[in-house]
Amino acid sequence: MRTGSVWLAALAASVALGAAAPAALAQQGEIKIGEINSYSGLPAFTEPYRKGWQLAVEEINKAGGVLGKKLVVISKDDGGRPADAVTAANELVSRDKVDMLAGAFFSHIGLALADFAKQKQMFYLAGEPLTDAIVWSAGNKYTFRLRPSNYMQAAMLAEEAAKLPAKRWATIAPNYEYGQSAVAVFKQLLSAKRPDIEWVGEQWPPQGKIDAGPVVQAVAAMKPDAILNVTFGPDLVKLVREGNSRGLFKDRAVVSFLTGEPEYIDPLKDETPEGWIVTGYPWDSVKTPEHDAFLKAYQAKFNDYPRLGSVVGYALIQSAVAIINKAGSTDTEKLIAAARGLEFDTPFGKSMFRAIDHQATLGAFVGKTAVKDGRGVMVDAVYRDGAKYLPSDEEVKKMRPQS
Repeated sequence: MRTGSVWLAALAASVALGAAAPAALAQQGEIKIGEINSYSGLPAFTEPYRKGWQLAVEEINKAGGVLGKKLVVISKDDGGRPADAVTAANELVSRDKVDMLAGAFFSHIGLALADFAKQKQMFYLAGEPLTDAIVWSAGNKYTFRLRPSNYMQAAMLAEEAAKLPAKRWATIAPNYEYGQSAVAVFKQLLSAKRPDIEWVGEQWPPQGKIDAGPVVQAVAAMKPDAILNVTFGPDLVKLVREGNSRGLFKDRAVVSFLTGEPEYIDPLKDETPEGWIVTGYPWDSVKTPEHDAFLKAYQAKFNDYPRLGSVVGYALIQSAVAIINKAGSTDTEKLIAAARGLEFDTPFGKSMFRAIDHQATLGAFVGKTAVKDGRGVMVDAVYRDGAKYLPSDEEVKKMRPQS
C-alpha cells in the first residue's frame, strides 16, 4: 500500500482474502461499479476526479478487494448531455451487469441518473451534482449524494456574508439547474439572517458560453454593494478578466461558490481577485492524518497535487466500498439499507450518509481568495462540517417524497 491510512487497514481486515494479490482476486470474481461523468465536458474537474477514483481502486485491490472480490470500475463519458448519460447507464446495467451506478458532474445529469436509478431500481451514488433536488424534491430511495450540496455550501457562505455591511446584492449564475438552485437557496438563507438585504438584480449567462462584457456591464449598472457569483470553469476566468478590467469588483464584496477549488482558482493565476469569500480546497494547507496519507499517495502515483475533484473521486470509491462491505452483498435493497446512516472515511475525515435524505455530511472549506507568488490561493480557510449546515429532519420531511 502507498499509504498507512486507517481506512485501508480496516478494509484489509474486513475482506475475506486479506492481502490477496489482484490475480487471486480475479479468480474469485468481480464487483463492478458503473461510473458516468462529463469527462469531455469539464476536464479541469473530471480528470483529477478520475485519478482520485483510480487511486482508491488500486489501493482497495492491493488491500484485498471487496468481499473477497476484485473491484472494477467501468467508466463512460456522458459528454455533458443527460440523454447520453442515461444511454450509458442503460449499457452499464444491461450489458456490463454493474452492481451499482456512480458519478455525474452536472446537476441536470445527476437528476436524470437519479430518475433512471428509480425506474430501474438500481443503487446510484452521485458524486458531484450539487442540486438540492437530488436528495429532496426529486429524492428517491435508490439515490445517495456525496458532496456538500448547494444548501450546505450556501449556508456556509451566508454565515460569512451576513457579517458584511453590504445591503444591495446582485447575482451572477449559469442558467441551468445548479446555478438556479444555488442562487435561490443563498438568497433564502441570507435574507433570513439579514432581512435588510435588497436583491437588486440577476444575470443568467448560459453555462460555458458567457458573454462576460455585457454581464459585467449589466451588474455594474445595478450598483450593488455585493455580488454573489456562481460561475465556474472557463466562464469564471472570462468574468474575472472582464470584471477586473472594468473595475466591477473594486470596493465590492464578492461571495463565490467553488472559486477556492484548485480547478477554478489555478487558471486565474495573478488575475485572481483578492478578498472574495469562497468555498474551496486549500490542498497544501490541510494538515490532518487522513489528508496527509491521501496527499502522499496521490503525489506518489501522479506526480501532481490533488484538486477537489481528486478528493471527490477518491471518497466516492471509499464510500461505495464501505456500503458494499456493510451490506455484505451487492443486492440493491441491502445496499440501500447499509448506506442509510453509514459512517465512512474520506480525506477530509469521517462522513455519514443521513438516513432521512441520503445526503452525506462531508463538509467544505470556507476562506478568502488571495494572490501569492503570482498564483491564486485560498487563505484563512476553515473546514466546515457538513452536518452542521443541513436542515432538520422535520424540514426534510416537508421537502422530500417518502420512500
